[in-house]
Amino acid sequence: MRSIKIEPIGIIHSPYKNLKDVPGQGYQRENIEAVIEIDEKYKPAMKDIDGFSHLIVLFYFHKSTETHLKGHPSWENKEHGVFALRSPHRPNHIGMTIVRVKQVHENEIVFANVDMLDETPVIDIKPYMGEFEKIKNPQFGWLEKHRGQ
Repeated sequence: MRSIKIEPIGIIHSPYKNLKDVPGQGYQRENIEAVIEIDEKYKPAMKDIDGFSHLIVLFYFHKSTETHLKGHPSWENKEHGVFALRSPHRPNHIGMTIVRVKQVHENEIVFANVDMLDETPVIDIKPYMGEFEKIKNPQFGWLEKHRGQ
């Protein structure tokens, strides 16, 4: 398989400076705000983004120094494959989160639902489109037993 090269389109300015401070999921501290600063050369790509309430942000876990093919979440000791987890210790260290847009200025997006460290490189941004994202009767695998807890 050939290798690929991905360059960041921007960077996160987050209040979280240390890994221990970052919540497991952004909704756990939904009033905390951060900023995505888009590189000037990608500024035209922001056209019409201000009309969306939520965005899907793909980012690079830049402080993740390990790769594991198996692991377990903090609330369970049972081991699962990393593709069945949201661990930062992945083969390509790519993360995904859904953020709530607060404001859009020039080349910056102010958002809430922050679960990324300061200086996290942003790989891509996509609009969250509820009508397109709907999945009927999704299955949650090993997580089924933890739903509603």
